[in-house]
Amino acid sequence: MNNMEGIVFNIQRYSIDDGPGVRTTVFLKGCPLTCLWCSNPESQNPMPEIIYRYTSCKKCGTCVKVCPEHAITLDEDGVHIDRKACTKCGKCVEACLHQALQMSGKKMTVDEVLNIVKRDMDYYEASGGGVTASGGEILVQADFVAELFRRCQELNIHTCADTSGYGSQEAMEKILEYSNLVYFDLKHMDPEEHKKLCGQSNELILRNLALVVAKGVPVVIRVPLIPGYNNSEENLRALAKTVVDITKDAPVNLLPYHRYGANKYRMLDLKYQLEGVKEPTKEELEKAKSIIESYGLKCQISK
Repeated sequence: MNNMEGIVFNIQRYSIDDGPGVRTTVFLKGCPLTCLWCSNPESQNPMPEIIYRYTSCKKCGTCVKVCPEHAITLDEDGVHIDRKACTKCGKCVEACLHQALQMSGKKMTVDEVLNIVKRDMDYYEASGGGVTASGGEILVQADFVAELFRRCQELNIHTCADTSGYGSQEAMEKILEYSNLVYFDLKHMDPEEHKKLCGQSNELILRNLALVVAKGVPVVIRVPLIPGYNNSEENLRALAKTVVDITKDAPVNLLPYHRYGANKYRMLDLKYQLEGVKEPTKEELEKAKSIIESYGLKCQISK
């Protein structure tokens, strides 16, 4: 089990936004949802993929020469990758002296991840922190997360599962067995609208939220607030009522929409779907917060 492998695209140490205290957040690749506002598009594909950091490119053409599939071309705008022809062999990444081409995602064993996690044991103990598994969607790699969390709990490291809730009941149960806390996303309450925005209905998500509550694992509801998409009073009231009905009193964190991940779409030759959408105003955030609180729930606005 120690040699079980997962595909990780980032490990962020000294994180203070992914659970209580100082944490190490392990970001895993693979997500069945395609949320229009996703700030980590590199997390959606379950396999490693090449990112082109165009601002670092010197247009030297070395990558073109080394690609065995002839999947790379170069013009005045920079490098272009034929994603269908690319086999992700990584030769272009190895040859790029300026790190304009990078591989997003790599196989890591539980031991390899745990060795990084253990570097900050003193910080966890002093701050009440620990380890958070995030994504992507962690239910895609449930066996890996469950084993990592099991090993963490053996070391008395607090574990937090950050999930959209879209996955099988079996996957959720595996992770819950070794989770001290769950951060659970809710995005839209209308099943059809949820499908339009995220690619899937929310019915499975709500069943898994009920499962978290039934297992007795503490849960925090997180709501990405996207102006014009899910911040209507109707949706916020439906969301608050759902939280009360399923969890009774789980706290709610509002996550204001931001554009931090917009440039990543170009790096992956993807189109960003929310061009022109502005971040919510302070007034919009406070209104959303007051609606949630009117149902007797604790609500805070995350930075």
